[in-house]
Amino acid sequence: MSSGRVSPHARTRLIATVATVCALSAASLAPQAAAADTSPYSETYRPQFHFTPAKNWMNDPNGLVYYKGEYHLFYQYNPNGNSWGDMSWGHAVSRDLVHWEELPLALSHDDEEMVFSGSAVVDWNNTTGFGTPKNPPMVAIYTSYAKSTGTQAQSLAYSTDRGRTWTKYQGNPVLDIGSREFRDPKVQWYAPTKSWLMTVSLSTEHKVQFYSSKNLKDWKLQSEFGPAGATGGVWECPDLFPLAVDGDPDNVKWVLVVNINPGGIAGGSAAQYFVGDFDGKKFTAEDKGTYTPPTGTVVQDFESGDFGAWTTTGTAFGQAPAAGALDGQGTVDGFDGKGLANSFHAGDGATGTLTSPEFTVDRRYLNFKVGGGRHAHVPGTVMEQGPPPEGTVLADFEGGTYGGWTTTGDAFGTAPATGTLPNQQEVSGFLGDGLVNTYLNGDSTTGALTSPEFTIDKDHVNFLIGGGNHPVGSDNPTAVELLVDGQVVRSATGQDAEALNWASWDVRDLAGKKARIKIVDDNTGGWGHLNVDHIMLSDTQAKPVSQETSVNLIVDGQIVHSATGSNSETLDWASFDMRPYTGKKAQIQVVDMNTAGWGHILADQFTAADTPALSVVQRADWADYGKDYYAAVSWENAPGGKRYMIGWMNNWDYSGAIPTSPWRGAQSIPREMALRTIDGRVRLTSKPVNSLTSLRPKLPVSTTGITVKNTSQPLIGPAAKGKALDIEATFSLKDADRFGLKVRTGTGGEETVIGYDTTTHELYVDRTHSGAVDFHSTFPGVQRAPLQAKNGKVKLRILVDWSSVEVFGGSGEAVITDQIFPDPAGEGVQVFAENGSVKLDQARVWHLDSIHD
Repeated sequence: MSSGRVSPHARTRLIATVATVCALSAASLAPQAAAADTSPYSETYRPQFHFTPAKNWMNDPNGLVYYKGEYHLFYQYNPNGNSWGDMSWGHAVSRDLVHWEELPLALSHDDEEMVFSGSAVVDWNNTTGFGTPKNPPMVAIYTSYAKSTGTQAQSLAYSTDRGRTWTKYQGNPVLDIGSREFRDPKVQWYAPTKSWLMTVSLSTEHKVQFYSSKNLKDWKLQSEFGPAGATGGVWECPDLFPLAVDGDPDNVKWVLVVNINPGGIAGGSAAQYFVGDFDGKKFTAEDKGTYTPPTGTVVQDFESGDFGAWTTTGTAFGQAPAAGALDGQGTVDGFDGKGLANSFHAGDGATGTLTSPEFTVDRRYLNFKVGGGRHAHVPGTVMEQGPPPEGTVLADFEGGTYGGWTTTGDAFGTAPATGTLPNQQEVSGFLGDGLVNTYLNGDSTTGALTSPEFTIDKDHVNFLIGGGNHPVGSDNPTAVELLVDGQVVRSATGQDAEALNWASWDVRDLAGKKARIKIVDDNTGGWGHLNVDHIMLSDTQAKPVSQETSVNLIVDGQIVHSATGSNSETLDWASFDMRPYTGKKAQIQVVDMNTAGWGHILADQFTAADTPALSVVQRADWADYGKDYYAAVSWENAPGGKRYMIGWMNNWDYSGAIPTSPWRGAQSIPREMALRTIDGRVRLTSKPVNSLTSLRPKLPVSTTGITVKNTSQPLIGPAAKGKALDIEATFSLKDADRFGLKVRTGTGGEETVIGYDTTTHELYVDRTHSGAVDFHSTFPGVQRAPLQAKNGKVKLRILVDWSSVEVFGGSGEAVITDQIFPDPAGEGVQVFAENGSVKLDQARVWHLDSIHD
């Protein structure tokens, strides 16, 4: 349960763009339209073999325990809406980990607390006294978030009727260290000491603590682990369990899972793990040795005392390389030698660029070290705020009145604001002297401001927007809406920043229609306000100003690669793949266009090399390399000593913006976990639970021995199409650079590409053209997982559902889980090869039954 989940401004604090602009008239409006007209569990994007609640918001899986033939799945749940809030424990049970029955709410929030993530055990020996030896209680250990203080402490609840009804313990909390960042207890019985073991997270310290107890009520600290591995975000939802290596009961290792947000391998949320030993008190991770980056030709190491032929603009980088930290800056480390590029001159308020001379690309990779702020480059932004495009101004909020606009509620006052309001952070980026600012009397006020009707007679609606990130579709939006015939057809929201920036809607498909603009503030929580100015019609799209802190590679005047910091003063390795640009002229540009928190960039040791340098994040171990596998934890007491794990199939980067209704949030397929020796190293592997095959109603559609060269073609034929599929495929490498399968293919070039890159030895999923991707800037993209071919072959297991793909490569060491939101009509499956040929040895496709039938 993320600390950021308490306040909405923290939840989305790291989103790079200033306005999320959704074309709601297209695919992203479909679920809202469909929900009222379809039978339950058949709405657009509704998963057919993954667990989702009938309605409302769901995130982390909690309380995973097996008891009397039932697997219990509790989960973070908002009983009152489709966005995060009022955190409680929802509940579902299953006898096979595939078919689920949703039960009534288990643990509810109340006036004093929200019920954050945790675990559940069966107290077989009745150590708590909550039950009897003949009827042992089920005990939930959860993080209670105190609404009055923000403190996070560990509390108990118990059930004596197989988890159907629950009583909170009167002695709560049972473990309170006075912290606001202490959460997500995973409790298990540790037989060697006949005691309970709690694994719990000190989230912002990147530590896991281990406590022991004889009765679940009195806890003693045993040890702590961390920081280690990836630390670019908070550590949450830890789990600790033993597994036999390669099935050998005499070689048992312990796995510590630590979920991290943000800072995951694919960006945002992810599940990392450590393999090691546990002696009952202390976890010791295996030593992976020190990292030696590849050698190469140094392009710039900032050791000469000046920038040499590199040129600067602005003041952020000063006149010469820095020798470490600058005035007012924390300790800077991780750079090589004595000098580095550091844009903290005059603090975060300064901006500027540092650009290399042009050079010819003649090596395969450009490796470098980067640190500082996490503000990614956003395509389409410009470096300087120019004058607004020419066009018709609908409202500039000058002159001291709203003109013909009408207000409701009390958020807008009787006239436009003239800048920053009392107790508000500085508002900037607006034009002239007036703007809409709904921070009147703080975030507590609500209301709406609606324009007179106008005719859409130009290609774009441009406007400046800042303030809170609460998009249309959330329970309490802060949004600018375009209304046609009374319906919202476009919307935008702020990005939890007071600085206004340009947003633009393409309205060419609405030419000639009558419309209104409505500015809505329906939010009284954190960042529950909106800043808006200079709304206009124009034939030119307004370009938002960059707010990046990044290192960019420029080829032919275009930015083709970009890297950013991780909100850390420690520099780490990054790498650009230069192979597509061999022989071309290129430049490196270090950019600081951000004046807010962490508004600076650090860079050093640019080196041309033949192999890529790996960052700490890339060198860490990940249970899943996709964008949508988080808060992964495992079941206790599973039959046969099995270790099954499940994760929330979403990402905090965009979790509140995904286009689903009346539910939001899905769980992954439960996975059977194992430790295997792969390429000489012990790795955590996973595969879908065997019971998933019960959804295969018929024999598969299959094909063998197909050679594909430089093309995409239907995999087998119409019988292989579908929206809910289980696919197994084995390829033999030939000379193709990339090959694999495309699923959910449809009109307009929609496709989700599942491929293998022989040049990098990586499995990948490309969802750039997978359907609705425009609801958030970080959603489209390509996720990659390292995977070595075995005996010249690559094996894939692919689960395709109505709004997700889960790809298991090799022996399950490379797994990628991604949400997708394709057109429901897109059901095609294709096999492809690029720049050469590949042999498809065998492919089998099963259509999967719905668990809702």
